[in-house]
Amino acid sequence: MDKFRMIFQFLQSNQESFMNGICGIMALASAQMYSAFDFNCPCLPHYNLAYGLGILLVPPFILFLLGFVLNNNVSMLAEEWRRPRGQRGKDPAVLRYMFCSMAQRAMVAPVVWVSVTLLDGKCITCAFCTSVPVETLGNASHSGLSQGEMKRVLARIPCKEIYDGQEFIANEVAVRYLRCISQALGWCFVLLMTLLAFLVRSLRPCFTQAAFLKSRYWSHYIDIERKLFDETCAEHARSFAKVCIQQFFEGMNTDLAAARCHPPRKAPDDVGETAEKLLGITDQGTMNVALKSWHRCKPPLHLHPPALPSGNGWAGEKQPPAHPPTPRREMAAYYSRV
Repeated sequence: MDKFRMIFQFLQSNQESFMNGICGIMALASAQMYSAFDFNCPCLPHYNLAYGLGILLVPPFILFLLGFVLNNNVSMLAEEWRRPRGQRGKDPAVLRYMFCSMAQRAMVAPVVWVSVTLLDGKCITCAFCTSVPVETLGNASHSGLSQGEMKRVLARIPCKEIYDGQEFIANEVAVRYLRCISQALGWCFVLLMTLLAFLVRSLRPCFTQAAFLKSRYWSHYIDIERKLFDETCAEHARSFAKVCIQQFFEGMNTDLAAARCHPPRKAPDDVGETAEKLLGITDQGTMNVALKSWHRCKPPLHLHPPALPSGNGWAGEKQPPAHPPTPRREMAAYYSRV
């Protein structure tokens, strides 16, 4: 169990490396899924195009959405986008940086699927077999069929066992022609994606270095702030639950001692230490107000120096500037009005 905890802590501390590993696993999984996929072209004029393009485009879209689902920062981006402005403004550049970072990782598996599909050539052969130039590659003068009948014959090119148009164009010739085009498109797609990734990863920081550093810094800050807030809430909840449970059993112990005329046991020493971690929030209503205040009005990103103690007898001492309202002061003002 300790080994799993160490692995989990390592993944949490190296989230970027973990997400890169997830993207690599998804890319390998997409290639393995295509190799295990049983491709069956319907060999019908009105269904070949829809089936071929569907296999080429629908699975990458699903893998793209799955890449967003597996990314832990999706909820953080949605929360930052939808939260009220309050005392802290929202920077669109930071939101764009977060979205682009997630989109880059989510695009890995779809790009691998499309590349493998085009290099294999089955989808393009099935989708565009009715568009084979019979006049160039076959014997169009031998044909005495109508346009619809010709398309019905050409639609059977991917299905070698039922193809009956050898007198028009050989099945192997048509398949080689379409597969050559598909592989050319596949290598062009790989080259285009490689150049695009190079431009995004290398040239973008060069032209907008200051904005890039600012967006990356505040993106990391939002992620770390959320983690620390969750850890603080978990510690507060643990302390609150511990004090509530201890008070419950102390009350039960007092009642039993009164009924049996036994002195109650002394409270444990760590109750006071646990109560100090509650930070003055000791009831459900106050905690709900604090959580709502954190969502609606996050504190501004401005640190104030600690206030000097007043009334210490220094002559000519200036009073420190008043601090802006904090969620804690707002809660106190709220309960004073109530």
